[in-house]
Amino acid sequence: MESKKILLIAQEMTPYTAECAMSQIGHKLPVAISELGYDVRPFMPRWGSINERRNQLHEVIRLSGMNIVIDDTDHPLIIKVASLQGTRMQVYFIDSDDYFNKRLMTLDANGEEYADNMERAVFYARGVLETVKKLRWVPDVIHCIGWMSAVVPLYVKTAYSDEPTCHDTKVVFTPYGKMPYSKPAENFMASVAFRSADRALLESTGIDFSQPEALRQLAALYCDGYVKSFKADNPELFEFAKTHGKAVLELAPDAKIGEAYSDFYQQLCAGK
Repeated sequence: MESKKILLIAQEMTPYTAECAMSQIGHKLPVAISELGYDVRPFMPRWGSINERRNQLHEVIRLSGMNIVIDDTDHPLIIKVASLQGTRMQVYFIDSDDYFNKRLMTLDANGEEYADNMERAVFYARGVLETVKKLRWVPDVIHCIGWMSAVVPLYVKTAYSDEPTCHDTKVVFTPYGKMPYSKPAENFMASVAFRSADRALLESTGIDFSQPEALRQLAALYCDGYVKSFKADNPELFEFAKTHGKAVLELAPDAKIGEAYSDFYQQLCAGK
């Protein structure tokens, strides 16, 4: 792989979020593959629980200011950055007064699902892709981790497929954990629909969009590679990805993270 550029679209990352399997991989993976010589740019949501002063986040004015329209409503995009502790790597944060500011992750303080979790995922996906366009940085691989990034594979292969940043890019999806809702919101299709990723295309997938797994099935359908983690994975989703001919990586508990993912990335890119 010539340019060795990896766009990591994470959902959680230590030390910015509480430590768990997903936040650990969100931190360990970019560090490990960066040490192997890859140019890595990690993104994550600016959850309301992140202390900006402690973590030294600051807004990037030249990247902020765009409006993203979701279900006919404008939402201003705010981009912030911070240096990952102990490294020279910058982490980009997608922020929004509507979707992230003063709000927790998937559940509110009372343990209730946020009714607009689907819209938040769409805003995050489009926010990342629009920011990468502004950066004029073309990744070889886009690695999506967690449900919050699950709309990205669809957009890369459809709505953004003619963009230089996505035209010849391979997409990897690692699900991790459970979906943040008992069923998709009623405006699921209206929220996701953008450019060529319209209602007709969504309906043609054959996915039952009344089911909780619909969003991650969409990611498994449009990604190039699927990673089966050894923690909190969904066997049915893994079989769904294999049935649709996706390259798969079954990550063993004792696997060396950097080497395993590097080999997988290069396998996917070998056919470019």
